[in-house]
Order: sequence, then C-alpha cells, then structure tokens
Amino acid sequence: MKVQICAVGRLRAGPEKTLIDDYLKRFDKTGRGLSLGPVSVLEVDERKGGGMAGEAALLRRSLPHGAVICALDERGTVETSPKFANRLIQWRDGGARDIAFVIGGADGIDPTLRDEADHLLSFGKMVWPHMLVRVMLAEQLYRAATILSGGPYHRV
Repeated sequence: MKVQICAVGRLRAGPEKTLIDDYLKRFDKTGRGLSLGPVSVLEVDERKGGGMAGEAALLRRSLPHGAVICALDERGTVETSPKFANRLIQWRDGGARDIAFVIGGADGIDPTLRDEADHLLSFGKMVWPHMLVRVMLAEQLYRAATILSGGPYHRV
C-alpha cells in the first residue's frame, strides 16, 4: 500500500526536514516487507490565495484516485501507536492501494475536505504547528512499521 503525505506549505531545509526525511527513509525500509510504502510527499503552495477553500482544492488534486483519506485534525481520534499500526494494516488488508494523509495549513483543513476524509486522526487535544505535525506523522509511520515487524523501536 503506497503512502502519501499531502500537505499545505513547502518545507525548507532545516531540522524538521532532516527528521522527516530520516523517519520516512526508515519507514520505507521497514515497511517494504509489510507491503507498506513507499512514502511520497506532495506539497501544495498555500500562497496561491483562496484561504482554506483554495488549499482544499489544491489538496484534492494531489490525492491519488481511490485513496483512503486520513486527515490530521485536532477534532480527530487520538490513538495509541499500536492502534495506529493496526489501522494501517486494516486499510492494507481491506484492499486499499493508497493511503493519503492530509495536513492542512496554519488554519487547519477546510471543513468540506475534512468531511470527505475516511478517518480523522489527532495527535492530542493541543493544536500543533502543521510543520511539526509532519514530523510527528513521519515518526508514527516508522513506529507503526517497527511495531508490525516486531522490531525493538517500540516498547510497550
């Protein structure tokens, strides 16, 4: 199952990009044997104007046809890492060819796009900067792959 991160904004070189690249590289390596990945990142440019609705239109165009859509949103479900890992496997075993994780801009995800999502996922009740959400998602993808492969990274 291919994994795509569809995000508003361009991530410049820096510590967040270094962390994301490292975790996604690890996920691709660990997930390969589980039929998870590879991961691709598609960024849409929020400077085109149009606010949240404009961002949603750009994000929709970046989504693979027929993909399971998981939107990162503060109103979403807070899950443990093992539950997130199991959710990935359920999507894979349910026949999903693609999963798209959608990360909105500074103001979040447009409500119409959020309503189209198959699942809403939250990293807690606090609001996180959207660039940090990318780091956290990349790390949780890698953690999920290590949980599923029985690796030592995650300890319960």
